[in-house]
Amino acid sequence: QVQLVESGGGLVQPGGSLRLSCAASGSIFRITTMRWYRQTPGKERELVASITSGGTTNYADSTKGRFTISRDNAKNTVYLQMNSLKPEDTAVYYCHADTVVGGRFWGQGTQVTVSS
Repeated sequence: QVQLVESGGGLVQPGGSLRLSCAASGSIFRITTMRWYRQTPGKERELVASITSGGTTNYADSTKGRFTISRDNAKNTVYLQMNSLKPEDTAVYYCHADTVVGGRFWGQGTQVTVSS
């Protein structure tokens, strides 16, 4: 079992920055790929970025060049640095983890609101 807890969300003005954190606990040794998703009311959850255990990253086209995903295995934490934020980035952001045994785990989400 893996537990994921997101933090770092909040209210930010357009053009501002936030860094989200996702702290993992439990069966940490099982984690392979970690991802950030986001969801707005009336829409399906959208993949924002992913990072493999080897450090390979992928980004949604809408966030490429503005967002950076990283992980610190020593701290069992994955981060999402979000720069040049836009109102359309407003969403609940969720952390997700895959495990070597095929598990899929979600955090509770953290709200990001981009507004003046």
